[in-house]
Amino acid sequence: MEPVVIPLRTVFDRLLKRFGPQSWWPADDRFEMMVGAVLTQNTAWRNVERSLAALRQAGVLTPRALWCLPEPELQTLIRSSGFFQRKSQCLKNLARVICGPYRGRIDAFLAGDLLAVRRRLLDQPGIGPETADCIVLYAANLPIFVVDAYTRRIFSRLGLLDAQASYDTIQQYAMRRLPADHALFNEFHALLVALAKDCCRSRNPLCESCPLSDLCSFSS
Repeated sequence: MEPVVIPLRTVFDRLLKRFGPQSWWPADDRFEMMVGAVLTQNTAWRNVERSLAALRQAGVLTPRALWCLPEPELQTLIRSSGFFQRKSQCLKNLARVICGPYRGRIDAFLAGDLLAVRRRLLDQPGIGPETADCIVLYAANLPIFVVDAYTRRIFSRLGLLDAQASYDTIQQYAMRRLPADHALFNEFHALLVALAKDCCRSRNPLCESCPLSDLCSFSS
């Protein structure tokens, strides 16, 4: 597919006008955000909210409390998010690292430049590029463009990139065309999610109500 020229800032401005500020990430603090980023892998956010509520009620939404919690209890609390055995191992490891070398300090764990923080996260078992980048963007407040299934769907339908493009290809495409502004990347990611849920659905998309329909090769 030959890429088309649609300014990403135009896409952003139209989505912001349509959906308004999204105020992401929904979390009370940075550690809760990190936990949510792990839990939302391969599941709907409503399931994550149930798990977070259970963790909050149990009083274990801190690195030390989560590290000390027996794993079977953690698995019970996060069961609604699915893949609870794998996710519990990831969360326990993340809490262990924060409580060990970083003495329980989230600010220390997230300190450094973008590449250093991203590499530190990717070194943790169970954390892949999307989860790492969410934490870099929303918890460390560093400017990185998060790519998810919604981003891929929308960009490919707009004709910007092939649907089979790699994560890095999509990310670099966006980051070369937008200023390195963490607030912009934050809002853009959330707005793309809003568009995908409201209009650009995987099945039966509502192209007639999409604010990008006149730019989109899929709807024409």
